[in-house]
Amino acid sequence: MTDLNNLIEANRDWAARAKAADPEFFTRLVGQQRPEYLWIGCSDSRVPANQIVGLLPGEIFVHRNVGNLVHQTDLNCLAVLQFAVEVLQVKHVMVVGHYGCGAVKAAMEGKPLGLIDNWLRNIETVYHRCQHEVDALPDPQRLDALCEHNVRAQVRAVCETTVMRAAWARGQNVTVHGWIYGIADGLVNDLHVSCAGPDDFAKLSD
Repeated sequence: MTDLNNLIEANRDWAARAKAADPEFFTRLVGQQRPEYLWIGCSDSRVPANQIVGLLPGEIFVHRNVGNLVHQTDLNCLAVLQFAVEVLQVKHVMVVGHYGCGAVKAAMEGKPLGLIDNWLRNIETVYHRCQHEVDALPDPQRLDALCEHNVRAQVRAVCETTVMRAAWARGQNVTVHGWIYGIADGLVNDLHVSCAGPDDFAKLSD
């Protein structure tokens, strides 16, 4: 068995530092979480949601998967979205991709990888739609451009869910955003595809 005691020790150190800095920190967390944000991001270990935007535990609700995808048949993602929107009443849903994404690269290259090929089908569809534009770019920029296109497509996918349609129909104040993170510089870029309701989505779809 792999020795994970170093991680347990690191946890103890972190908890002690957090309590020393704020004695009521864990007491508040034991109460009710009230995050205003849902982060739908990539599982990449270099993209930690809380740290990137400087938020503490309890301040952001997180769902991550390979390629930050939103499949309309993915009950895991949809359940997280529904809980965040209907129960936690988040104000913002951020779809956050990152440059150099391995999932996007795999979909672009089209090499068979096995089971994950089924998961990456959505990205392949995105690539086919914008392939002429992406392939016209210099090689170093092609992957990053497709990463951005993928985020925009997943923003649309979030907006098309029954969860978001129902929320907007009842007048709930919740906005979907598309961001992309640069691992090389640690900066988040807004792709300016925010949707606060059906009218915004109609403009986005044009």
